[in-house]
Amino acid sequence: SLARTLVTDPSLLLLDEPFAAVDEFTRESLNDDLLTMFASAKFSAVFVTHSITEAVYLSQRVIIMSPRPGTIAHEIQIPFEYPRTPSLRYSAEFAKCCGQIAVLMREMQTL
Repeated sequence: SLARTLVTDPSLLLLDEPFAAVDEFTRESLNDDLLTMFASAKFSAVFVTHSITEAVYLSQRVIIMSPRPGTIAHEIQIPFEYPRTPSLRYSAEFAKCCGQIAVLMREMQTL
């Protein structure tokens, strides 16, 4: 379905947890494919996910939404340049960035 959408040459792509139903290894492979498509098609995307690692790997910035009513609670700029390689997921800098986002999300749960 993603390929059919890209045929229309969209300027903005909305993705609501498109890889939620697949295993972690397939998800990582699909994320890599998506980054390749981003680079070649030159479109913007809004990607909804509950996976911190997926959000950090794919994004230039991560938006954390508050509970109801949904408002922007935090906006985090992701410091990694494109193109991104799978080895980024295993770097100390990547782990640190994911950890910082996890802390913000945990703090929101205690409010």
